[in-house]
Amino acid sequence: MTSRIPRDSRLRLVRPRPLAAAPRAVNQRRPSRPAPRPPEGTPAPAELARMARTGLAGPVRVARWADAALGPGSDGATADGKATLSESTARRAAADLGLSLAQVRADWDTARLAGLVEVHGDSARPGWRLRAWDRDDSAVLRGWVALFDAWSLAHPEHEDHEPAAVAEVVSAMPQLLSFLQLSAGPVPVEQLLDLLQQRVTELRTERCEVPYEPGTEQPAGAPGPAEPAPAADAPLDPLLDWALKALASVGALTYGAGQATLTPLGSWAVWVKLEQICVAAQSPAGNIEQSAEDMLRGCAQLRPNAARAEYRAWLAARPVGSAVTQLIDAARGEDALLRGLAFEALRVVGAPAEPDVRAVVVEPALRPYALLWLAEHDGVDPEDAHEALTRDEATWLWVDTAAAVADHGEAPMLVRHLEAAVQPTVPQLLDEVRAVGHPRTVQVLVALAAAHPDPALAKAVRRAAFQVHTGG
Repeated sequence: MTSRIPRDSRLRLVRPRPLAAAPRAVNQRRPSRPAPRPPEGTPAPAELARMARTGLAGPVRVARWADAALGPGSDGATADGKATLSESTARRAAADLGLSLAQVRADWDTARLAGLVEVHGDSARPGWRLRAWDRDDSAVLRGWVALFDAWSLAHPEHEDHEPAAVAEVVSAMPQLLSFLQLSAGPVPVEQLLDLLQQRVTELRTERCEVPYEPGTEQPAGAPGPAEPAPAADAPLDPLLDWALKALASVGALTYGAGQATLTPLGSWAVWVKLEQICVAAQSPAGNIEQSAEDMLRGCAQLRPNAARAEYRAWLAARPVGSAVTQLIDAARGEDALLRGLAFEALRVVGAPAEPDVRAVVVEPALRPYALLWLAEHDGVDPEDAHEALTRDEATWLWVDTAAAVADHGEAPMLVRHLEAAVQPTVPQLLDEVRAVGHPRTVQVLVALAAAHPDPALAKAVRRAAFQVHTGG
């Protein structure tokens, strides 16, 4: 983790990115991928954001009502651990807003899917997107894309539909949406149905769902015929109708008169998703197939922006849940550098990582990183996030960051790291460092003593290291 560029080498204790702020120097520059442009005719981001604001006006209204009328600590706002509106709260909202009870619940659910309302434990509170809704077009568009991703939840399927068949249709819809986007105009539903049938057949073939006909001889050693999948007999016509209506309900397309057409927002979102697939397929530094730990080690050599691009590529190729688990497991290791980088990657994950990050607050080694992550996630300015830490937690993080510098950095960087300490004097820092009990305290102090040019200060640091070592 070396750097010969002063502005990139300084490590601070309480900055939200204490380790990634000091990447190793990269001897060879990688050609940057030019910023892709959306298809010709795609409205400007400001116009797309205006469309998204219009389509989500109802959910925004309900979310703002909840923010103003309920406030922090209100009882009875939600009915369960999933932040579903309680009956009394929904009726109150309907009366105040002049809406039907069904519309209030629908707008509330949409607000949750778009990130306007965030679920934290057994309650809900306004999301950061709601705070930025009127001033940040990118926040609006990210909220709409989150809703687009959740189209199957926004308009649940009928109870009579076979779950396995529903899952197949949901898996097949990206191909249909890509076809709609390439068509750049109305597409007959019959054509979409034919494409859906082809894609579902491909999915079943990939799963080797090829039943043996009675009387045919099976290959030697082959397993017996499986029970026929119930989804195989489910008609796809009603499922396609449901999928198109669900996508229309979130504003991704228009559906009627036997044809479907992507809206400008829908076409742009499909393009965004295709770009994400391309990023995943062309990992900037080639770490996409690596484990979380190896990926993070590779990213330690990159500058912050390049590292974040690598995190996005790695995450795009994996289910969010397993990716978060792998990152947290990597953070639990002995390498403090990986610990900091793992939480940098978790910042790229965003809200889906919140429950897992909150769960590791009880682990001493991860607690300071998790508290900083949660503070930023809750909307605290990154420069003020350090206020979420106690003095001992801040000192522990200083030692952990110093351990990363000692293992991967240069001596001058370790000396400059003294400036990041919250303690006003070196003797006070040494006293508190000895008290927090970090397992790497001795190694950090020895390395700092060897690196510091001031003989008197180096002697004091060596004495402190000896006292920690001997238990004095």
